[in-house]
Amino acid sequence: MVATDHTPLTAPASDRALPASLTPARIERLATGVTAAPGAARVTTRAPYTGAPLAELPVSTPEDVEDAFVRARAAQRAWAATPLRERKKIMLRFHDLVIARQDEALDLMQAENGKTRRDAFLEVLDIAITSRYYARSAARYLEPKRRRGAIPLLTRTTELHHPKGAVAVISPWNYPLSMAAGDAVPALIAGNAVVQKPDTQTALTALWVLDLMREAGLPHGVWQLVIGRGSSIGGALMDNADYVMFTGSTASGRVIARDAGERLIGASLELGGKNPMIVLDDADLGRAVEGAVAACFPSAGQLCVSIERLYVAEPLYERFLAAFAARTKQLKLGAAYDYSVDVGSLTTPSQLETVTAHVEDAMAKGATLLAGGRARPDLGPLFYEPTVLTDVTPDMTLYEHETFGPVVSVYPVRDEEEAIARANATAYGLNASVWTGDGARGRAVAARVHAGTVNVNEAFAAAWGSVDSPMGGMGDSGLGRRHGADGILKYTEAQTVAHQRVQGFTAPPGISPETWAGLLTRALKVLKAAGVR
Repeated sequence: MVATDHTPLTAPASDRALPASLTPARIERLATGVTAAPGAARVTTRAPYTGAPLAELPVSTPEDVEDAFVRARAAQRAWAATPLRERKKIMLRFHDLVIARQDEALDLMQAENGKTRRDAFLEVLDIAITSRYYARSAARYLEPKRRRGAIPLLTRTTELHHPKGAVAVISPWNYPLSMAAGDAVPALIAGNAVVQKPDTQTALTALWVLDLMREAGLPHGVWQLVIGRGSSIGGALMDNADYVMFTGSTASGRVIARDAGERLIGASLELGGKNPMIVLDDADLGRAVEGAVAACFPSAGQLCVSIERLYVAEPLYERFLAAFAARTKQLKLGAAYDYSVDVGSLTTPSQLETVTAHVEDAMAKGATLLAGGRARPDLGPLFYEPTVLTDVTPDMTLYEHETFGPVVSVYPVRDEEEAIARANATAYGLNASVWTGDGARGRAVAARVHAGTVNVNEAFAAAWGSVDSPMGGMGDSGLGRRHGADGILKYTEAQTVAHQRVQGFTAPPGISPETWAGLLTRALKVLKAAGVR
């Protein structure tokens, strides 16, 4: 079924030439940051807005990856010996450079990814917050800590954290600044070296980050970038890394987890999601509608934590649906290197194919289209309208499979119990959103949702931006966490050093083992009575 008049506003397809900052010479200079042998084969990336060639990047071989790890390990030893206060200063200088040079980053992200400038700016904000947080908090997590010893007063116990060594960071194309820098920063400040494989499509942004970090004072060799398909260099990354941080698909995450398990190294995996939003019967309708727009369509829906399923309480359902569809149609779709556009382009042809296939499958099987539902080649090769569907059923592909595009399905629910049950009826568990006029009720509902982060009266930014708290997925959405203590300690090996003074657990000379056991038993009772932990 198709509702009428579902075409969103569009921005004029006016000047979509590359910004002045992205000259051929600048792009070529950035490309020299790739770790690859002289005369390496090159790959061409294309600008999503136009489909025109953007950059030619050297392609790394497995041998290049191995060489990168050799150099990284050599550099890491000196880097780990650098006092933490000096590593902190570099991160704070990097923070300042990101803010001061943000227009360069915004131009790069838009050119490579096709997102709007406002969505790109959120990545600048994210990396500034993350780099400041770990620079200011690293000592709290990494410096030696006294721990309670086995025998009070006689055992001195200290917890130490040593860097893992050389960390592999595999970052995706959808958030090229956040994912390139956000996971590298804590790994570096913890004293590790990083060998990173960004997605080739958005490698220029990662290379810009590397260039900026070196300008801030990071020694050469400590952070290196390699370019290539996972099928070509993924094995070399896994064979040489001491730890792996991966953001991407659940299917790829399973392979990385398997390979990491074979080598007995750690891995942190942020994977797919089919994220739900719940609108309870006491929610403010206007706020919930605006929240849904902000939740579903940032970066053209190409965001791991964006919402693809909306569950709305029946008393609000019809009014919410009408307002949400109308608001979606008002979104301005187009290409512009300024803040005038609401929704940008998809990034790759394969993503356009997935979005198109999911919507066409749903429509063919009886879904109702309330907004969007069309590719827009008149605007550019990869544009797709923000799309709202109802009457989506389990036999439709997008019902439970991640679309990763500007497409959302909306469902009525009787009460919060049904909303929670349906929100949890998925193998994924990355992010969720709850909307209500009662904060305590919202937090109670949130605690029952199977997701690593749940936002009350916000889409995803509240939890993501709370960098002092862990962020990651449950179930098929991944393993491990970024942000907070977990986000830096995962890059370290914990070590306990226990120094025993005077007397240990063995009987001293002249006392029989039986008598000694009795003395220790009485000591245990005394310690418990005294409230000692």
